[in-house]
Amino acid sequence: MNTTVTESDSGGYSCRGRRSSSWTEWSDTITLRVIAPPKPTVTLQPSWTQIYSSVIYRGETVTVRCEIQGGEGAQWTYEWRRGQVNIRPTSSEYRISRATESDSGEYSCRGRRSSSWTEWSDITTLTVSSPPKPTVTLQTPWAQIYSSTTVTVRCEIQGGEGAQWTYEWIRGQKNIHETSSEYKINRVTESDGGGYSCRATRSSSWTEWSDITTLRVTDKPKAELRADRTAVPVGGSVTLTCSVSPSSSSGWKYYWYRNRKPYEPVTNGQISVSEGGLYSCRGGRGEPVYYTEDSESVWIDTTASNRPVVTLYPNWSEIYRGETITVRCEIHGGDTEWDYEWETNSSIKPPNQSEYRIRSASSSNSGNYRCKGRMKSSQHETTEWSDSVTLTVSDNEPCPVLTVSPSWLSPGASVTLNCEVEHPSAGWIFYWYKAVPDLSEKSSSYELLPDGSGTAQDSYIIHGQTHTAGYVCRVGRGDPEYHTYYSKHKFFWSAGQFVSLCHFNKLMFCD
Repeated sequence: MNTTVTESDSGGYSCRGRRSSSWTEWSDTITLRVIAPPKPTVTLQPSWTQIYSSVIYRGETVTVRCEIQGGEGAQWTYEWRRGQVNIRPTSSEYRISRATESDSGEYSCRGRRSSSWTEWSDITTLTVSSPPKPTVTLQTPWAQIYSSTTVTVRCEIQGGEGAQWTYEWIRGQKNIHETSSEYKINRVTESDGGGYSCRATRSSSWTEWSDITTLRVTDKPKAELRADRTAVPVGGSVTLTCSVSPSSSSGWKYYWYRNRKPYEPVTNGQISVSEGGLYSCRGGRGEPVYYTEDSESVWIDTTASNRPVVTLYPNWSEIYRGETITVRCEIHGGDTEWDYEWETNSSIKPPNQSEYRIRSASSSNSGNYRCKGRMKSSQHETTEWSDSVTLTVSDNEPCPVLTVSPSWLSPGASVTLNCEVEHPSAGWIFYWYKAVPDLSEKSSSYELLPDGSGTAQDSYIIHGQTHTAGYVCRVGRGDPEYHTYYSKHKFFWSAGQFVSLCHFNKLMFCD
């Protein structure tokens, strides 16, 4: 009887017996099949170590298992080695608690039943390393993160995929109650901003804390609307441009509104419009759409064909302080009723009426004036601006100059008085006075000469003068009438008479 079989012992076996000279029949055949013991396989538990490069982390527990396919139920004895070094266990499992780098190596095993050994298994490599350092990333399609958007903060462990990690999160020095690899923030606010860090554990092994990744939340942006002009010219258009700052932002579509209602389904940042109204815009991006705040509204007018004209009344080349002047805005054509708007660089702005009456002009009224009209029946319809008209108000008082001819005369001769003023054609009328001395009061008064009130002539003739006398003049114009100061005294002398000049006191005279 064989005690050790080999594959050559395989075959069909039968037998017969003999007693004396008599043989039995041959027995039925029994087949013996001798095969080599199956080759073991080394596996690692938990299962992720088999899928992801047989890597475990320092401090974790792993079971190295020797499996013999088809050998279940047999009484096997096992032999293990790591590299070329035999290790102690004789069972099918080798449990490593709190692994260290020294447990790394190439593991193989074989099994024995009776006196028969299996082959050595193929090598399975176990690597024990430090847990990888996680990385925190921000999942958002935009470089700039605005309030009310959705942001996912993710903790990524390179090479740790498939493992059952439990995560821990902090923002600044505060723990976040989240144990998964993602922390989703819906409608992010400024309070969500800060430095995020994470770590993870599986079994009893913790990774390091990740480096800090800072989430910066910017206030919700506001769209900006610009117009290349504020009124649609006759037969033309106005270009409107909508933008969102900063310029590095991308992916925006633009939504337009006229009179606070959607204008037209365009998403361009620039449009041309040919009708007046109150325009605004906003930006939007993403899905669902995240909208910016609305821009400031811009009022666009439509220009009527009528063009106003600014006139000055009276239209004198020089206006003096204290005079009355009217600035008029005149719009010709049709029976349209208008509201008026003025624009000036003077320090005083006219009221929104067709006329601006300045009752006592000063240099603060000097400037360029222009106007436009807005239809009362359609507030989007305006005229163009008129051409500018310049109003100049002088703070210098005009000073008339009186001359007398001749200054010496014989009794009974005629005397001619001439009163001269700057800008003589500018509507001046003349006033002529005789100075009458009052010797008791040591003063003088002024009498209008006959027909000497408000004459259009700048000269006055006195016939048959017999006495030494003094005369003055002044001028005036406008409604209400503006008067200059009196001229200086002028005398003519009658032979044989002398008059003390001390009696002609100075009232409102030119210097």
